[in-house]
Amino acid sequence: MQKSYLGIKLIGNKINEKLFSERIEILKKEIDNFIFYLVIAGTETSQIKGISAAGISSKARRVTALADAEFLLFGASIDHKYKLPFLNAGVTPALISYVCSKLICSSPIVVPIGIKEKPYFSHLTVENYLVGPSKCLTTGQSMNKKRVLSLYKKGLDIGKASNQPIFISESVPGGTTTAQAVMEAFGLNVKNLIGSSMIKAPRTLKSKVIKAGLLNANLNYNFDSIDVISAVGDPFQAFSMGLLIGARLAKQTVVLSGGSQMLALILLALEFIDYKEKQEFVDFVFIATTGWLVKDNSLIYLLDLINEKHNINLLGLSSPLNFKSSKNKELSDYELGYVKEGVGAGGMSIFAFLKGFCNEEIVSLCQSNLEKMRKLGQISLDENC
Repeated sequence: MQKSYLGIKLIGNKINEKLFSERIEILKKEIDNFIFYLVIAGTETSQIKGISAAGISSKARRVTALADAEFLLFGASIDHKYKLPFLNAGVTPALISYVCSKLICSSPIVVPIGIKEKPYFSHLTVENYLVGPSKCLTTGQSMNKKRVLSLYKKGLDIGKASNQPIFISESVPGGTTTAQAVMEAFGLNVKNLIGSSMIKAPRTLKSKVIKAGLLNANLNYNFDSIDVISAVGDPFQAFSMGLLIGARLAKQTVVLSGGSQMLALILLALEFIDYKEKQEFVDFVFIATTGWLVKDNSLIYLLDLINEKHNINLLGLSSPLNFKSSKNKELSDYELGYVKEGVGAGGMSIFAFLKGFCNEEIVSLCQSNLEKMRKLGQISLDENC
């Protein structure tokens, strides 16, 4: 990381002052025109004990994405339907995203896929909710190809029809494991680079699960991104790959807000498109993430691996948001390495900084909203719920 603006740092291996300034100006100019998508998806992979901290129990992880989406839309509310899951440490990054979403006056569109329940709040329907989550990736058959193609085409059509820049975020319990599986399927050695919402990623468990999945998938030598998603991926990847490619076909800027899951998404897109000049595809694509996720440089190494594989210069942005001044344990836990990212927290906070808000303002609002959540009983106190 070499250049910064308002504390926002640019990540990549080919950075210069001119390029950095150009990219920041693009975002500042378009920030009020973005369409914000939160894609929430269900995976049976998340039910493996110890694989995810997005809810301490398997039961909790089934509603985490819905609770995240509800909070992003409404914040702390006495009328909440879903309790945010009990966590050993930290609090949902939906808190950060909600606060920053309100500051920048965004209106997120929730896209639920494989959640097993039709949300009561406004959402974009891309398939019947009864289809359910993707299977555990250990099967090597996460989803049938027909479903993957359908989700991809839905995303593609929405992206191609867009006349505004697009912001993609996610809440997918088990999603870092499917992201790692996708990258390994394409030959990248990333087992020591993929993070987790836990302070220490369960790397041995993830590797064991992914090894079984790729073995059972038995991908042939000429497989493509659709095959990989079908084998070891998740519904978020299928839909969002289409949305990303469609938006770029429409010449729109795209912000992918997240960490390894967004890098897996851009890798899937790069492997799938037949552009001769792939740099043109990524010129207006940004990976936006939190500073907590780039502390150990793993995400930077992942970015560089993709750049090298496809001979491109994909750039990332790192948010300056920090909770060093917070007295709340749930927030200060972020500084210790818990949670780190999700629900578009990195990108939303970057946009808030670009709109002129400072760290103290965001931290203060996060603290006050956290107190409201507690008073309203919106965070589960039961480890089994």
